[in-house]
Amino acid sequence: MADDDAKALPTFAGRLRVADFMYAGNDNDTASSSSSSPSRTLRSRSVPTASGSPTRASPRAVNKRKLEDDEDSSEALRTAPRFGPPSASRTPSQSPSPTKRKALNKARTAPSKYAPPSTYAHLALLPDAIAPNLLVLFVGLNPGVETARSGHAYAHPSNLFWKLMYSSGVLPERCTAQEDRTLPARFQLGLTNIVARPSRNGAELKPSELDDGVAILEEKARRWRPEVMCMVGKGIWDSVVRVRQRQGRPKPKVFQYGWQHESENMGVLSPVGVKEEILGDEETVTEDGVRLDPDWKGARVFVASSTSGLAATLLPAQKEAIWRQLGEWVEGRRKEIAEGRERSK
Repeated sequence: MADDDAKALPTFAGRLRVADFMYAGNDNDTASSSSSSPSRTLRSRSVPTASGSPTRASPRAVNKRKLEDDEDSSEALRTAPRFGPPSASRTPSQSPSPTKRKALNKARTAPSKYAPPSTYAHLALLPDAIAPNLLVLFVGLNPGVETARSGHAYAHPSNLFWKLMYSSGVLPERCTAQEDRTLPARFQLGLTNIVARPSRNGAELKPSELDDGVAILEEKARRWRPEVMCMVGKGIWDSVVRVRQRQGRPKPKVFQYGWQHESENMGVLSPVGVKEEILGDEETVTEDGVRLDPDWKGARVFVASSTSGLAATLLPAQKEAIWRQLGEWVEGRRKEIAEGRERSK
């Protein structure tokens, strides 16, 4: 039994005697501990407790506090003004006032001003898609930047032209801007513009440019003889009315989208022009393939809503209703042509 007591109990102390390296100080010998063990001072620091007496923070707590301090400093630098100390970060009272914010938003959405032709001189002009004996010749304002870049009419993704052409019944099948050149041969539909040069929007054009284009439209009507000229946007028709007023023609009393009175037809021949076309009973065809008829009364005018994505005056349902009027006429006219061909066989 005595032999059992003499045996040493198992221990983890080992030969290094770890206990000799343990810190045995207390709160009262902080100063002596700091002077005798400088390395331990670097690894720990005093932090206040709820009672007010300092306690020694562990190395892990010190590192955590240091990380939080670094994050606070980074946040101060991030939110500080670009030129100024971190302490000068913006406060809520320094944010723009509602009046100032409204002015800034208005400046961002302000309409663009006139841009001379040199601004977009690097963009190519868009050729007309036109042919003789069209059912409808569509007249746009002018090519947009995306249209000029692509070389195809109404090419901007936000433009509703191709969507409305199909949903209204004007086009019997869906088409894209890349098919614009095929419209005359496939569907007897043509495309032109009152102003040839491209711009970002209509505000970059002068009203005089639109007015100068009216005479060109009248000449195209006389040369190609479309049955209808569709103004894609009220602004185009306003230019026609303005020019005619200068020529002494009365302004229509009330405007409405859709069909205009026959007295407003485009390309009406003068009495001299009518006499020149009295060529006998036989039908005469020009070099362009246009059938000349001395009884031609000009192209009827249809004013459609603008298809631009920027045009928000009318609701989508209202635009659909306007375009559907033209679609019904085109569908009926195609039926008449098809029946005429059947009878002639």
